Amino acid sequence: METIRILGTGSYVPPHIVTNDDLVQQGLDTSDEWIAKRTGVRQRRVAEPEVTTSDMACIAAQKALDMAGIPASQIDLIILATITPDTSCPAGANWLQAKLNAPQAVSFDVTAACSGFVFAMNIAEQFLKNRTFRKVLVVGGEVMTRVVDWNDRGTCVLWGDGAGAAVLSLGESGPELLSTHIHSDGTNGQNLLLPGGGSRSTPINHESVEKGLHHLRMIEGNMIFRVAVRYFMESIKEAAEHNRIAVEQVDWFIPHQANIRMFQNISQTMNIPMEKFYLTLHKYGNISAASCAIALDEAVRDGSVRDGQLISMPVFGGGLTWGGAMIRW
Repeated sequence: METIRILGTGSYVPPHIVTNDDLVQQGLDTSDEWIAKRTGVRQRRVAEPEVTTSDMACIAAQKALDMAGIPASQIDLIILATITPDTSCPAGANWLQAKLNAPQAVSFDVTAACSGFVFAMNIAEQFLKNRTFRKVLVVGGEVMTRVVDWNDRGTCVLWGDGAGAAVLSLGESGPELLSTHIHSDGTNGQNLLLPGGGSRSTPINHESVEKGLHHLRMIEGNMIFRVAVRYFMESIKEAAEHNRIAVEQVDWFIPHQANIRMFQNISQTMNIPMEKFYLTLHKYGNISAASCAIALDEAVRDGSVRDGQLISMPVFGGGLTWGGAMIRW
Protein backbone atom coordinates (compact mmCIF):
# COMPACT_ATOMS: atom_id res chain seq x y z
CA MET A 1 0.00 0.00 0.00
CA GLU A 2 1.29 3.45 -0.87
CA THR A 3 2.00 5.76 2.04
CA ILE A 4 3.69 9.16 2.29
CA ARG A 5 7.43 8.93 1.76
CA ILE A 6 10.28 11.39 2.07
CA LEU A 7 12.25 11.13 -1.16
CA GLY A 8 14.93 13.65 -0.27
CA THR A 9 15.99 16.44 2.07
CA GLY A 10 18.13 19.53 1.61
CA SER A 11 19.29 22.60 3.48
CA TYR A 12 21.28 25.79 3.16
CA VAL A 13 22.70 28.35 5.57
CA PRO A 14 24.55 31.52 4.53
CA PRO A 15 28.35 31.44 4.82
CA HIS A 16 28.58 34.59 6.97
CA ILE A 17 28.98 33.65 10.65
CA VAL A 18 28.26 36.07 13.50
CA THR A 19 29.48 34.82 16.87
CA ASN A 20 28.38 35.95 20.30
CA ASP A 21 31.70 37.73 20.71
CA ASP A 22 31.04 39.58 17.45
CA LEU A 23 27.80 40.94 18.95
CA VAL A 24 29.68 42.11 22.04
CA GLN A 25 32.29 43.86 19.88
CA GLN A 26 29.47 45.58 18.00
CA GLY A 27 28.30 47.16 21.27
CA LEU A 28 25.60 44.77 22.52
CA ASP A 29 25.52 44.67 26.33
CA THR A 30 25.97 40.93 26.77
CA SER A 31 28.60 38.19 26.73
CA ASP A 32 29.21 34.83 25.09
CA GLU A 33 28.75 33.14 28.45
CA TRP A 34 25.43 34.92 29.14
CA ILE A 35 23.98 34.01 25.73
CA ALA A 36 25.23 30.42 25.66
CA LYS A 37 24.05 29.64 29.20
CA ARG A 38 20.55 31.00 28.66
CA THR A 39 19.93 29.96 25.05
CA GLY A 40 22.56 27.49 23.86
CA VAL A 41 23.41 29.74 20.91
CA ARG A 42 27.11 30.30 20.18
CA GLN A 43 26.80 31.71 16.67
CA ARG A 44 24.32 32.29 13.89
CA ARG A 45 24.34 32.66 10.09
CA VAL A 46 23.41 35.99 8.51
CA ALA A 47 22.34 36.38 4.87
CA GLU A 48 23.98 39.07 2.76
CA PRO A 49 21.76 42.10 2.05
CA GLU A 50 20.93 41.04 -1.51
CA VAL A 51 19.97 37.47 -0.52
CA THR A 52 16.26 36.72 -0.11
CA THR A 53 14.33 33.90 1.50
CA SER A 54 13.53 32.37 -1.89
CA ASP A 55 17.23 32.42 -2.83
CA MET A 56 18.13 30.24 0.13
CA ALA A 57 14.99 28.14 -0.28
CA CYS A 58 15.95 27.47 -3.89
CA ILE A 59 19.35 26.07 -2.92
CA ALA A 60 17.86 23.88 -0.18
CA ALA A 61 15.09 22.71 -2.51
CA GLN A 62 17.53 21.79 -5.27
CA LYS A 63 19.56 19.69 -2.83
CA ALA A 64 16.38 17.87 -1.79
CA LEU A 65 15.45 17.29 -5.43
CA ASP A 66 18.94 15.98 -6.16
CA MET A 67 18.72 13.53 -3.27
CA ALA A 68 15.28 12.47 -4.48
CA GLY A 69 16.65 12.00 -7.99
CA ILE A 70 13.87 13.97 -9.67
CA PRO A 71 13.78 17.28 -11.57
CA ALA A 72 11.73 20.28 -10.48
CA SER A 73 9.47 19.63 -13.47
CA GLN A 74 7.98 16.64 -11.59
CA ILE A 75 6.87 18.68 -8.56
CA ASP A 76 3.11 19.30 -8.43
CA LEU A 77 2.97 21.54 -5.36
CA ILE A 78 5.41 23.89 -3.60
CA ILE A 79 4.68 24.96 -0.02
CA LEU A 80 6.99 27.54 1.57
CA ALA A 81 6.73 28.00 5.32
CA THR A 82 7.99 31.46 6.24
CA ILE A 83 7.25 34.68 8.12
CA THR A 84 9.90 36.55 6.12
CA PRO A 85 8.91 36.10 2.45
CA ASP A 86 10.61 38.10 -0.29
CA THR A 87 7.44 40.17 -0.67
CA SER A 88 3.93 40.19 0.78
CA CYS A 89 2.70 39.69 -2.78
CA PRO A 90 3.53 37.58 -4.65
CA ALA A 91 4.09 34.83 -2.11
CA GLY A 92 7.61 33.68 -1.37
CA ALA A 93 6.67 30.29 -2.83
CA ASN A 94 5.92 31.96 -6.16
CA TRP A 95 9.40 33.48 -6.28
CA LEU A 96 10.76 30.03 -5.45
CA GLN A 97 8.68 28.37 -8.15
CA ALA A 98 10.12 30.74 -10.75
CA LYS A 99 13.71 30.19 -9.59
CA LEU A 100 13.26 26.42 -9.74
CA ASN A 101 11.70 26.73 -13.20
CA ALA A 102 8.68 24.70 -12.10
CA PRO A 103 5.72 26.48 -13.76
CA GLN A 104 3.56 23.34 -13.55
CA ALA A 105 3.58 23.46 -9.73
CA VAL A 106 0.95 25.18 -7.62
CA SER A 107 2.72 27.34 -5.02
CA PHE A 108 1.74 29.15 -1.83
CA ASP A 109 3.09 30.20 1.57
CA VAL A 110 2.22 28.98 5.05
CA THR A 111 2.54 31.40 7.98
CA ALA A 112 2.91 29.47 11.22
CA ALA A 113 6.17 30.95 12.53
CA CYS A 114 8.55 28.39 14.03
CA SER A 115 6.02 25.58 13.54
CA GLY A 116 5.77 26.32 9.83
CA PHE A 117 7.64 23.33 8.42
CA VAL A 118 5.47 20.80 10.25
CA PHE A 119 2.33 22.77 9.30
CA ALA A 120 3.49 22.64 5.66
CA MET A 121 4.10 18.89 5.91
CA ASN A 122 0.62 18.45 7.34
CA ILE A 123 -0.89 20.29 4.36
CA ALA A 124 1.20 18.22 1.95
CA GLU A 125 -0.01 15.09 3.73
CA GLN A 126 -3.64 15.94 3.02
CA PHE A 127 -3.07 16.66 -0.68
CA LEU A 128 -1.10 13.44 -1.08
CA LYS A 129 -3.65 11.31 0.77
CA ASN A 130 -6.51 12.51 -1.41
CA ARG A 131 -4.26 12.17 -4.48
CA THR A 132 -4.71 15.75 -5.62
CA PHE A 133 -0.93 15.84 -6.08
CA ARG A 134 1.73 13.14 -6.38
CA LYS A 135 4.93 14.99 -5.49
CA VAL A 136 5.18 17.93 -3.10
CA LEU A 137 8.12 20.14 -2.24
CA VAL A 138 7.96 21.44 1.33
CA VAL A 139 10.37 24.21 2.33
CA GLY A 140 11.01 26.27 5.44
CA GLY A 141 12.98 29.45 4.81
CA GLU A 142 13.67 32.58 6.84
CA VAL A 143 15.77 35.75 6.94
CA MET A 144 15.13 36.36 10.62
CA THR A 145 18.08 38.70 11.14
CA ARG A 146 16.18 41.42 9.26
CA VAL A 147 13.22 41.49 11.64
CA VAL A 148 15.08 41.67 14.95
CA ASP A 149 15.99 44.67 17.07
CA TRP A 150 19.76 44.42 17.36
CA ASN A 151 19.67 46.55 20.51
CA ASP A 152 17.43 44.07 22.34
CA ARG A 153 19.80 41.53 23.83
CA GLY A 154 16.90 39.40 25.04
CA THR A 155 15.80 38.52 21.52
CA CYS A 156 18.36 39.47 18.88
CA VAL A 157 20.86 36.86 20.08
CA LEU A 158 18.44 34.05 19.26
CA TRP A 159 17.90 34.30 15.53
CA GLY A 160 19.62 33.28 12.30
CA ASP A 161 18.96 32.77 8.59
CA GLY A 162 18.64 29.68 6.39
CA ALA A 163 16.35 27.19 4.63
CA GLY A 164 15.50 23.50 4.74
CA ALA A 165 13.45 21.35 2.37
CA ALA A 166 11.94 17.92 1.79
CA VAL A 167 10.33 16.20 -1.17
CA LEU A 168 7.24 14.16 -0.26
CA SER A 169 5.45 11.61 -2.41
CA LEU A 170 3.22 8.57 -2.28
CA GLY A 171 5.22 5.37 -2.44
CA GLU A 172 5.86 1.92 -1.03
CA SER A 173 9.47 2.23 0.10
CA GLY A 174 11.82 4.70 1.72
CA PRO A 175 11.51 6.96 4.79
CA GLU A 176 7.86 7.19 5.81
CA LEU A 177 6.01 10.18 7.23
CA LEU A 178 3.82 8.34 9.74
CA SER A 179 1.79 11.33 10.93
CA THR A 180 1.69 15.08 11.50
CA HIS A 181 -0.21 16.99 14.17
CA ILE A 182 -0.88 20.74 14.31
CA HIS A 183 -2.50 23.16 16.79
CA SER A 184 -2.91 26.91 17.31
CA ASP A 185 -3.97 29.39 19.98
CA GLY A 186 -4.73 32.83 18.59
CA THR A 187 -5.87 34.15 21.96
CA ASN A 188 -2.28 34.23 23.22
CA GLY A 189 -0.66 35.05 19.90
CA GLN A 190 0.26 38.56 21.00
CA ASN A 191 2.94 37.21 23.33
CA LEU A 192 5.26 36.30 20.47
CA LEU A 193 4.63 38.36 17.37
CA LEU A 194 5.86 40.57 14.53
CA PRO A 195 3.42 43.53 14.75
CA GLY A 196 4.39 45.46 11.60
CA GLY A 197 3.74 44.70 7.96
CA GLY A 198 0.09 43.74 8.19
CA SER A 199 -3.08 45.78 7.80
CA ARG A 200 -2.71 47.13 11.36
CA SER A 201 0.43 49.05 10.44
CA THR A 202 0.39 49.76 6.69
CA PRO A 203 1.42 51.79 4.96
CA ILE A 204 4.76 51.75 6.78
CA ASN A 205 5.45 55.21 8.22
CA HIS A 206 7.89 56.97 10.51
CA GLU A 207 5.68 56.32 13.51
CA SER A 208 5.51 52.56 12.99
CA VAL A 209 9.28 52.41 12.50
CA GLU A 210 10.00 54.56 15.57
CA LYS A 211 7.73 52.33 17.67
CA GLY A 212 9.67 49.26 16.54
CA LEU A 213 6.59 47.58 15.12
CA HIS A 214 8.65 45.91 12.40
CA HIS A 215 10.78 44.01 14.89
CA LEU A 216 9.95 40.62 16.35
CA ARG A 217 8.68 40.94 19.92
CA MET A 218 8.65 38.46 22.75
CA ILE A 219 6.41 39.53 25.62
CA GLU A 220 6.57 37.75 28.97
CA GLY A 221 9.50 35.56 27.97
CA ASN A 222 9.28 33.37 31.09
CA MET A 223 5.65 32.59 30.34
CA ILE A 224 6.50 31.76 26.72
CA PHE A 225 9.23 29.43 27.97
CA ARG A 226 6.82 27.48 30.18
CA VAL A 227 4.13 27.29 27.50
CA ALA A 228 6.64 26.14 24.88
CA VAL A 229 7.99 23.38 27.13
CA ARG A 230 4.46 22.15 27.83
CA TYR A 231 3.48 22.09 24.17
CA PHE A 232 6.77 20.49 23.09
CA MET A 233 6.09 17.65 25.51
CA GLU A 234 2.43 17.34 24.52
CA SER A 235 3.43 17.17 20.86
CA ILE A 236 5.96 14.42 21.53
CA LYS A 237 3.34 12.40 23.40
CA GLU A 238 0.62 13.04 20.82
CA ALA A 239 2.67 11.78 17.87
CA ALA A 240 3.86 8.75 19.82
CA GLU A 241 0.41 7.79 21.07
CA HIS A 242 -1.15 8.29 17.63
CA ASN A 243 1.30 5.78 16.16
CA ARG A 244 1.18 3.45 19.20
CA ILE A 245 4.85 4.02 19.84
CA ALA A 246 6.37 4.40 23.29
CA VAL A 247 8.37 7.59 23.69
CA GLU A 248 11.28 5.38 24.76
CA GLN A 249 11.26 3.75 21.30
CA VAL A 250 11.99 7.02 19.50
CA ASP A 251 15.60 7.13 18.32
CA TRP A 252 15.88 10.85 17.58
CA PHE A 253 14.07 13.99 18.64
CA ILE A 254 14.66 16.71 16.02
CA PRO A 255 12.76 19.71 17.39
CA HIS A 256 12.37 23.29 16.38
CA GLN A 257 15.66 24.72 17.60
CA ALA A 258 14.31 27.10 20.23
CA ASN A 259 16.34 27.09 23.44
CA ILE A 260 18.73 24.58 25.01
CA ARG A 261 17.16 25.02 28.46
CA MET A 262 13.79 23.95 27.04
CA PHE A 263 15.23 20.65 25.88
CA GLN A 264 17.11 20.12 29.14
CA ASN A 265 13.80 20.62 30.94
CA ILE A 266 12.01 18.22 28.60
CA SER A 267 14.82 15.68 28.94
CA GLN A 268 14.57 15.73 32.72
CA THR A 269 10.77 15.75 32.89
CA MET A 270 10.18 13.02 30.29
CA ASN A 271 13.31 11.01 31.08
CA ILE A 272 14.64 11.39 27.53
CA PRO A 273 18.44 11.28 27.27
CA MET A 274 19.83 14.58 25.96
CA GLU A 275 21.89 12.50 23.52
CA LYS A 276 18.65 11.76 21.65
CA PHE A 277 18.07 15.44 20.85
CA TYR A 278 19.65 16.40 17.53
CA LEU A 279 20.54 20.05 17.96
CA THR A 280 21.96 22.67 15.62
CA LEU A 281 21.03 25.56 17.90
CA HIS A 282 24.60 26.24 18.97
CA LYS A 283 25.84 26.95 15.45
CA TYR A 284 22.78 28.36 13.66
CA GLY A 285 20.52 29.82 16.34
CA ASN A 286 16.76 29.83 15.88
CA ILE A 287 15.80 29.96 12.17
CA SER A 288 12.06 29.84 12.79
CA ALA A 289 10.26 27.68 10.19
CA ALA A 290 13.55 26.44 8.75
CA SER A 291 15.26 25.18 11.88
CA CYS A 292 13.84 21.66 12.23
CA ALA A 293 14.07 21.13 8.46
CA ILE A 294 17.75 22.07 8.46
CA ALA A 295 18.41 19.85 11.46
CA LEU A 296 16.64 16.90 9.80
CA ASP A 297 18.71 17.27 6.64
CA GLU A 298 21.97 17.50 8.56
CA ALA A 299 21.08 14.46 10.67
CA VAL A 300 20.40 12.49 7.49
CA ARG A 301 23.54 13.64 5.69
CA ASP A 302 25.97 13.13 8.58
CA GLY A 303 24.74 9.57 9.11
CA SER A 304 23.14 10.16 12.50
CA VAL A 305 19.77 8.99 11.18
CA ARG A 306 19.87 5.38 10.00
CA ASP A 307 17.41 3.11 8.22
CA GLY A 308 14.49 1.99 10.38
CA GLN A 309 14.95 4.63 13.07
CA LEU A 310 12.05 6.61 14.51
CA ILE A 311 12.23 10.41 14.45
CA SER A 312 9.97 12.74 16.45
CA MET A 313 9.83 16.39 15.31
CA PRO A 314 8.07 18.57 17.92
CA VAL A 315 7.66 22.29 17.15
CA PHE A 316 6.41 25.46 18.82
CA GLY A 317 6.13 28.99 17.48
CA GLY A 318 4.47 32.38 17.51
CA GLY A 319 0.80 32.61 16.81
CA LEU A 320 0.74 30.58 19.05
CA THR A 321 1.35 27.40 17.04
CA TRP A 322 2.64 23.96 17.90
CA GLY A 323 2.60 20.37 16.74
CA GLY A 324 4.78 17.49 15.69
CA ALA A 325 5.57 14.80 13.19
CA MET A 326 6.64 11.17 13.44
CA ILE A 327 8.90 9.68 10.78
CA ARG A 328 10.22 6.14 10.32
CA TRP A 329 13.46 6.45 8.37
